[in-house]
Amino acid sequence: MRTKTKTPKGLSTVPRPYRIESGDRILPAEIKTVTDIHQVGQANWDKCAGSDNPFVSFAFLSAMEDSGSTTAQTGWQPFHLVLSDENGTISGIVPLYVKAHSYGEYVFDWNWAEAYQRAGGKYYPKLQSSVPFSPVPGPRLLVDPDHPDPDSIRRILINGLAALPEQLGIATLHVTFCSEGESQLMEDAGFLRRTGIQYHWHNRGYQSFDDFLGALNSRKRKNLRKERKQVLEAGYRFEALRGDDLKAHHWDRFYHFYHDTSDRKWGQAYLTREFFELLHERLRDRTVLVAAFHDDDMVAGALNLIGSETLYGRNWGTMDRAPLLHFETCYYQAIDIAIEHGLKTVEAGAQGEHKIQRGYEPVITHSAHMINDPSLKRAVAQFLRQEQNHIAQDRDFILAEHSPYRQE
Repeated sequence: MRTKTKTPKGLSTVPRPYRIESGDRILPAEIKTVTDIHQVGQANWDKCAGSDNPFVSFAFLSAMEDSGSTTAQTGWQPFHLVLSDENGTISGIVPLYVKAHSYGEYVFDWNWAEAYQRAGGKYYPKLQSSVPFSPVPGPRLLVDPDHPDPDSIRRILINGLAALPEQLGIATLHVTFCSEGESQLMEDAGFLRRTGIQYHWHNRGYQSFDDFLGALNSRKRKNLRKERKQVLEAGYRFEALRGDDLKAHHWDRFYHFYHDTSDRKWGQAYLTREFFELLHERLRDRTVLVAAFHDDDMVAGALNLIGSETLYGRNWGTMDRAPLLHFETCYYQAIDIAIEHGLKTVEAGAQGEHKIQRGYEPVITHSAHMINDPSLKRAVAQFLRQEQNHIAQDRDFILAEHSPYRQE
């Protein structure tokens, strides 16, 4: 069942006129916001989003909306930015949300909000361009690949974003886990750039898990073999369920794990049961659920989505607190899948310095922030300069001192 949406109370935009260069012509165009992804339509959305990253696909984001996971009630009101020409042809989109809080983002601005509100400002609502509840890097400026000048479309989208806070009387706008190139373009338009660290596994042409182990130093190689052996000797087996192999009882069990784990870690499960039904309906061929079984009972699961070159690890849950089960289900099984399917990267989610000991290496993530208040912007800019230096130093130190790979 689709959840009906409406313009957030007190927030509305008037379409803004622009001009788009198209070959040797300059066409009138406008930017508007919509509160329902279906107002854009699947064909228009996916033409701009492409097929590389499933998290910005119509199938995934519409499942979020239609399941009631992203609504005004959950603090994630859809407010997508759309650029179209005089004929109604859509050439650019930004997935965008009005946020009533900072939960489910993974680029933390709680301190900014607290400081601004302590000074008498109103930090919420704010605008957020991201994949809800998912720290997944990828494009945020979605552009029609057939347009003759895609960079001009990106610049217009950025200008449209930059105008929204003042137009709506909102203090901040955040574009998180975007590409490095997008963050650079937004910095040129007055946004503040921010960096972070995630841990990704890189497939260097490995033919098997043992082939990957051969790239590690002897101590780490021995430790990984020992961990995998202990899990198997404890009686666990694993299945990578995809497409029609995924059944309703698998989703029921996984949702039970997900809900329990979310309640314990964060106090709230963001995704509804219907979301997983819609994910199965719309995206099951790009979904892999790693299911762990013990005595034929499914005891844990890790949800992954497959991109053109990347396996994206998302949600995990279990009722079994066995040591090492998490590492096997989420990290080692993901590496097996990536090698089997020739994928270049495994992105295993946010945080987790423990991942480096298991072959996942630190990479820099990017975001951009438009802050309307000059005083808050100055304070945040100073903080970000210091933070960026620390992050770059941390990444270099981790690679130099803690890499599990053999030094050539």
